[in-house]
Amino acid sequence: MKLDQINKDIPKILKELKKIAVVGISDKSLRDSYMVANFMMNKGYQVFPVNPNYEKVLGKKCYPSLLQIEEKVELVDIFRKSEYVIPVVKEAIHIGAKAVWLQLGVINEDAVKLALDAGLMVVMNHCWKQEYQYLMNE
Repeated sequence: MKLDQINKDIPKILKELKKIAVVGISDKSLRDSYMVANFMMNKGYQVFPVNPNYEKVLGKKCYPSLLQIEEKVELVDIFRKSEYVIPVVKEAIHIGAKAVWLQLGVINEDAVKLALDAGLMVVMNHCWKQEYQYLMNE
């Protein structure tokens, strides 16, 4: 695996990819997925909540999977256990996403290889919100 390709595009992803599906989002305000998605929305990003257990999260329609989102998704931000990431990456490839972001603690090298082989930018084991705050000095 080309480890040097992982995480190198963080600045580009944060600055250029504005339509973000948050997979594994919770409707509980104290969960990381909720807080990160809310932060994204407050910074002007378009967020698509993805979790089959909810109809709405953060006042937005919540989709059962990436395949149901009718708009173009640029980044797929994954808040799932590491062992459940591969099907999400396969869906991200299928819908033509430009990047996948495996959140802090989410590590799956097979999923990363799959995404890289498909030409996607990949971030693994990093928090989107923390990286944004660091890069944008917030």
